[in-house]
Amino acid sequence: MNNQIFVHVPYPFLRDNLPLVLERGVNPEVFLPGDVLDSLIPEELAAIAEALARNGRQTTIHGPFMDLNPGSAEPLLRKATLHRFHQALDAAAILKPRLMVLHPGYDKWRYGAIQETWLGHAIDSYREVLERAEKIGCTIAVENIFEEEPATLRALLEALDSPVVRHCFDVGHWNLFAKVGMEEWFAELGGFIAEAHIHDNFGVKDDHAPIGEGNIDFELFFKLMERYAPDAAWTIEAHSREALERALVNIERYRGTR
Repeated sequence: MNNQIFVHVPYPFLRDNLPLVLERGVNPEVFLPGDVLDSLIPEELAAIAEALARNGRQTTIHGPFMDLNPGSAEPLLRKATLHRFHQALDAAAILKPRLMVLHPGYDKWRYGAIQETWLGHAIDSYREVLERAEKIGCTIAVENIFEEEPATLRALLEALDSPVVRHCFDVGHWNLFAKVGMEEWFAELGGFIAEAHIHDNFGVKDDHAPIGEGNIDFELFFKLMERYAPDAAWTIEAHSREALERALVNIERYRGTR
């Protein structure tokens, strides 16, 4: 079983605080939004990648997502989405991450009546991404966002039918949006899970709080992770240094089960 924990780290923070990241011994999940990708210096990223590897750190990438949709019915939006995804793949070719998390872009309020249209476009977009990801040696993990149930993600993953595409289960997003229980979600998608985003909330807003500071049943979550995805990466998604410090402490009680 994999005992490594990854931590959400925006690229500018990683670049400006690399000694701190190395000192703390964390494995960064490097967040690369669009504006960062537009200004990214490949030589700078290569130096960071070399320092992380030299110190035994693994990485993952969280790709860009704001306003992007690989299954959009609008061709120009799909083109913009693929442009950003290819920029992230350029970075992955340098950083050599264990995997890269991407968002699906589906929500029922926009695509419920044309779900098959969204799915067809998403399949085409992800096939293009997977062709490059496979050459790089990087798994793509599709994260649940607004999904109320797992059927659309399962349809996408099964249609792509590739070991290079898996699922990133975000337990905080599940608590906010899902209309099915956690056990039902895992029964459908547990075997696809390559990473879990771990943060807490009360089901009202995306607090990104540390474990135990919301109402998510983490005893059940970690039992299901152990049953269905024992080798998946655990990624703490804290959005402040203070929350990260608490999250690192709170998650320790569950590490003994791995």
